[in-house]
Amino acid sequence: MSLWELFVIAVGLSMDAFAVSICKGLSVRRLKPKHVLIAGLYFGGFQALMPLLGYFLGKQFQSLITSADHWIAFILLGLIGFNMIREARNGDEENLNDSMGVKAMLPLAVATSIDALAVGITFAFLQVQIAPAVSFIGVTTFLLSAAGVKIGNVFGMKYKAKAELFGGIVLILMGLKILLEHLGILG
Repeated sequence: MSLWELFVIAVGLSMDAFAVSICKGLSVRRLKPKHVLIAGLYFGGFQALMPLLGYFLGKQFQSLITSADHWIAFILLGLIGFNMIREARNGDEENLNDSMGVKAMLPLAVATSIDALAVGITFAFLQVQIAPAVSFIGVTTFLLSAAGVKIGNVFGMKYKAKAELFGGIVLILMGLKILLEHLGILG
């Protein structure tokens, strides 16, 4: 696999994490370097970990994983999105800074990296050198997620509750898109 092909895969895999990072940036009142680092580490770390796991799972579990990944992502993103909408409607500002805690970030990191698990399985079939591949994916996602938090925060400072509502809707739509693509409804 060429470096260019790996770059395209890395950017493609990181787009969900980038979009979610923008949403997370919307919910942070005062952006601190730790927020950028947290988003980058969660999303970049899981985008590196999942293809590694997929690589080791290989052929024996391929049909099991690919048959359920879209449902898992749909449910996780939907629940998180509905929660963001509920918080925006309730004006629940005391929980905004908690949006970067483990309870919020872990399900998002898992949901946005499930497709990377399938990519890891593909890497096993293609006999890709896994260490450089997952490192490249992780670093790319880290950088894009960190930028996404900053972009979301700049936007969110102007629109606050409406931005949180929008972020929740985006997450729900992302989950729906993943589901519909895997069901063959969207091309």
